[in-house]
Amino acid sequence: MILKSFELNKIKLNNHKFYLFYGENEGLKEETIKNLFEKNYQDKTQRYEEKEILDNIKDFFNSALTKSFFDNEKLIIINRATDKIKATIEELIERNPENIKIILNSKNLEKKSTLRKIFEKEKLIICVPFYEDNNQTLNSIISLFFRNKNISISQQLINVLIERSRGDRKNLNNELEKIETYSINKKNLNLEEIIKLTNLAENYSASELVDHSLAKNTRKTVTILSENNYSDEDNIIIIRTLLAKLKRLVKIYELIDDKNDIEKAIYAYKPTIFWKDKPLVTQQVRSWKKNDLKGLVYKTNEIELLIKKNSSVAKNILLDFIINNSKKTNN
Repeated sequence: MILKSFELNKIKLNNHKFYLFYGENEGLKEETIKNLFEKNYQDKTQRYEEKEILDNIKDFFNSALTKSFFDNEKLIIINRATDKIKATIEELIERNPENIKIILNSKNLEKKSTLRKIFEKEKLIICVPFYEDNNQTLNSIISLFFRNKNISISQQLINVLIERSRGDRKNLNNELEKIETYSINKKNLNLEEIIKLTNLAENYSASELVDHSLAKNTRKTVTILSENNYSDEDNIIIIRTLLAKLKRLVKIYELIDDKNDIEKAIYAYKPTIFWKDKPLVTQQVRSWKKNDLKGLVYKTNEIELLIKKNSSVAKNILLDFIINNSKKTNN
């Protein structure tokens, strides 16, 4: 059965077990899965890559269909699904497992796709295409964001952000995240600032640089730094991104103390960490001790003040700080 994304709110989701979400609008798919499904399956969500399942179908069926006394409900999300998994899904549909929901997350699927045809013709399974957001939708998202931040912004700046998002709210959310980091304590932004901030997407993002530094991937960190020419504005974005991700790791450690399990702690963290980022976040947690992270939070605040006071050498100060923290230590 084919539905539009907004129509999911109008049906009883409990009446359906199988969903195919396809299309390039990753941002809207993420929001839909998070808001309509994941919130009802806290600590009961299993994520797979299609290849992971096809390489060992028997283990997948054992894991998916086995019930436990404490965990008889589960949400299974299969990412990068293609026609290759069609036979596996057909077998699952035939078995009709109880208390399980399965979401297939696919890129664009052509009309001739055999997987898509199954979901379109059967009434009890749901097929939802996720098309590009139109300008009106993106305009509304941007306006709400800046209104909530009490930052004034012109329609010209909104248009620049819409253009940079290329019809996908995930791209837009990435840009808004950079702006949020940069605009702390600012009440307005000009066109030049917006252009410089969004141009950073053409290079490695500040987030990617910080992620590899915190994961102590020294070689990757050095490569990113050497292949990009970050501006003064980028320096501030990078240091504030580092501070935000350090605070996230500290909170994850607090959840580890409570749950005594890294994976459960990362899953329980809010806002939700996207599935593809979880391996790197896990590596970051394993690379640092809790007390060292807290010390680095204070040091990062000091570095931010230092680069603001010494603009002529700010880049060198930041590069040294980032590289030094990416080096492995003998703990």
